[in-house]
Amino acid sequence: MGRILEGIRVMDLTRVLAGPWATQNLADFGAEVIKVERPGHGDDTRKWGPPFLKDRDGRDTADAAYYLACNRGKKSVTLDIARPEGRRLARELALRSDIVIENFKAGDLARHGLDYASLAPEHPRLVYCSITGFGQDGPYRDRPGYDFMVQGLGGLMSVTGERDDLPGGGPQKVGVAVADLFTGMYATTAILAALLERGRSGKGQYIDMALLDAQVAMLANLSSSYFVSGQAPGRMGNAHMNIVPYHVFHAADGFLIVAVGNDGQFARFCEIIGAPEWAKDPRFDSNSKRVGQRDLLVGMIAERMRMRPAREWLAALEPAGVPCGPINDLSQVFSDPQVRHRGMQVRAPHPAAGEVTMVANPIKFSRTPVEHDHAPPLLGEHTDEVLGSLLGLDEGVIGALRKDGIV
Repeated sequence: MGRILEGIRVMDLTRVLAGPWATQNLADFGAEVIKVERPGHGDDTRKWGPPFLKDRDGRDTADAAYYLACNRGKKSVTLDIARPEGRRLARELALRSDIVIENFKAGDLARHGLDYASLAPEHPRLVYCSITGFGQDGPYRDRPGYDFMVQGLGGLMSVTGERDDLPGGGPQKVGVAVADLFTGMYATTAILAALLERGRSGKGQYIDMALLDAQVAMLANLSSSYFVSGQAPGRMGNAHMNIVPYHVFHAADGFLIVAVGNDGQFARFCEIIGAPEWAKDPRFDSNSKRVGQRDLLVGMIAERMRMRPAREWLAALEPAGVPCGPINDLSQVFSDPQVRHRGMQVRAPHPAAGEVTMVANPIKFSRTPVEHDHAPPLLGEHTDEVLGSLLGLDEGVIGALRKDGIV
């Protein structure tokens, strides 16, 4: 059975996270992704360690764990696009690709003739996606954009972290680079939509993706609440602005989550914690009232939750249909029976390490399953293969290019 994007070729001119995340998705779906990197250097994240992948003898390889997270299934070609011959070869690769995706500064690739305006006249079916911090226009277009600053500027840190009046209060970034990751996901969606439309019109198009735009979009229901109420929501720690109880509680031996979503769940929760009368208490008998009495009710619940270990609470709450769960570290995540059953940890052969362990793509197709059979490539691992098979260069020409530092 062929894979969904089999026969689609992607020229990947991205580095770090947002762009590589998008192109890894495309590779997972079966596209041929050619990652073009600078000779002798490559993607910045190759050096973002420790930790580094270990070789068969336990020594550090050249590739950091960060790089491994978002580059599987790709072919690495080293090419110096700052030099005329490198630019010419890169242009030939672009003209033989269905998709070009890049995350250079706004307008930067125009000087190399690798921008959409330069390529589209010769390749009108090209789908071209640019990812920047702030987009191709507007007053911030020339600013560098990084996930951390975008989380702040785009409002996410204003609603992430504990309230200012509580211990540890203050803005916090999310533990992973969500602005980058969401931009990569939006870029994947946009590229697939453009491919679908190309099938009808026969024409490609240009996609302008910005971290700030994606960050603002992903505020979702919080933005809607602001539009409706006129009040900017603040930080609430682990609480939910619209639902109570929806909190982290400290049991006798550790933390657990309780996320009650309706009055029926609240009644069952109260029964289990030994306070059935709370469900009928006029202060707490509807969610809107519980939201109004948040601090009082949460304090009362917290006293009860300290009486038993977390595992006992979970064992009682789960069968009763009360949403709850532990707070796992990553060792616990990847040993969890559901995570293991769903195959979220996968391995692929690696030329230096023997094999590399990766997080699986979470999408489960019924007929064209995602395959994880190719590890993130070594720097320049596929240069000879791609330049030979795709551009028709022989060994002598490639050797001369390598000697000149072009590849």
